[in-house]
Amino acid sequence: MVCLLPLNASAHVIHTERKNVNIVADYVYQKADLKGKIGYNVFKKAFIAYNKTRGKKKSLLTIIDYSMPSTEKRFYVIDLKSNKLLYRTYVSHGENSGRLIADDFSNRVNSHKTSLGTFLTEGTYHGGNGYSLKLNGLTRGENDNALKRFIVIHGAKYVSESFIKRNGYLGRSWGCPAIPTYLTKKIIDTIKGGSVIFAYAK
Repeated sequence: MVCLLPLNASAHVIHTERKNVNIVADYVYQKADLKGKIGYNVFKKAFIAYNKTRGKKKSLLTIIDYSMPSTEKRFYVIDLKSNKLLYRTYVSHGENSGRLIADDFSNRVNSHKTSLGTFLTEGTYHGGNGYSLKLNGLTRGENDNALKRFIVIHGAKYVSESFIKRNGYLGRSWGCPAIPTYLTKKIIDTIKGGSVIFAYAK
């Protein structure tokens, strides 16, 4: 006997999966105490991207919310296993993406602009910007040139509150998400080797 599924069975499965994702996202958002720190819609988009990402090796989700001005702490590292916000700090955007707010993005080599989408962290190295973390862009057409562009996470002295006080905005990179130097090693060692990063903008 052949058991046939009703015609709307696949739609039902998709609806159930979406409902389950929403339930889990709601739970993590509350348990990690993210309200007032990051918008729920941004978190949910990142959480869905995390769930869709193949090849991840860590239950960590890093979110960069470029819809916020650079003077705000818009870089978040969330442990989805313990439901904890591990880090929340400043992060730069590309010098050609805007001054205070990033509003121009690119996947093009030498554009000096920020890329959006889903990334998977790879290995580390010591380069011109010190201890750095390679990023593999997974979103076709938006960030899949990340390795060619040498888009990496690294520390920078221009990512600091003192720079903001002097200039009214955060220093900018050549497209890399640069973070404060005092947190560089801690953050990179936490998220390196197969964790998901989701970069968002309106």
